[in-house]
Amino acid sequence: MHAPGIWGIIVVAIVVILLFGRGKIAGLMGEVASGIKSFQKGMRDEDTKPSPQLDANAQATAADPQKSKDV
Repeated sequence: MHAPGIWGIIVVAIVVILLFGRGKIAGLMGEVASGIKSFQKGMRDEDTKPSPQLDANAQATAADPQKSKDV
């Protein structure tokens, strides 16, 4: 098998544009971009605030130092 040539790529692009239309493709790309932005925002928010479970584990370990040595 070989890679598609430039004409194959052009034909596929024309078929996709005819099936979906330019507006639908642009809207889909906008939705993908907003999804990526919200994912990145969520990752930044997760890094800045500690999770409650980790915070509770840290408090339990601090309250009972002997227990942390056994683990």
